[in-house]
Amino acid sequence: MSAVAGDSKVATKQRLIEAAEELFADDGFDRVSVRDITTKAGANVAAVNYHFGSREGLIAVVLTRSINPVNEERLARLDTLERRAAGKPLPIEEILDAYIRPFATQVRRSELTEKIFFKLMGRMFGHGCDMPPVVEQLFINMSSRFYKAFAKALPGLAPDDIWWRMHLMGGSMIHTMAHGEKLLRMSGGEAGTPTLEQTLSRFIRFAAAGMRQGSEDGQEEQKTRGPQVEFPF
Repeated sequence: MSAVAGDSKVATKQRLIEAAEELFADDGFDRVSVRDITTKAGANVAAVNYHFGSREGLIAVVLTRSINPVNEERLARLDTLERRAAGKPLPIEEILDAYIRPFATQVRRSELTEKIFFKLMGRMFGHGCDMPPVVEQLFINMSSRFYKAFAKALPGLAPDDIWWRMHLMGGSMIHTMAHGEKLLRMSGGEAGTPTLEQTLSRFIRFAAAGMRQGSEDGQEEQKTRGPQVEFPF
């Protein structure tokens, strides 16, 4: 095979991945066909099977290349925080920042626009299909590490309560990423167009209040700050 032919195949594979990412972000995984992807990529219908084995194989590549960097950075950030804390509980806001901020850093490294990136992430995390084993295992490792950090920071909360709060927090994060632009329309523009940093700050403060509710840490905060807590977004 000549170098030109090899480069052409690599370029076709890359175009298929990029076309799939944009289409999945806009329309969801279930509604996008192989023909939709190949048409957008300017490739033959058989190209998906040739490069990825199947439509599911292409989905696995899209999932792996988009989600794994986020989860790897989450773990790296948590490692750094825990080394610095030297065994002491971490502030809830710092744990949440380690969990959320990788979306901001990864969108800057992505070739996708910010809007497409967050829509794609929302689709992925809300998608019900089986994840590739390498993605699922990293998810399990990441979730277990963050559970332990939250459990240490939230004394008095039962394990099931912590897991459910993480689940609810993750669900609201998915909704924010996938449907953030709808709020602007529903509010008639009153929701504004916050920067990514403003949205992260708002979400972290909101999630921290929910995670603390009913814990010893949360009860102490209520005693010291009163029942009406202001969050200066």
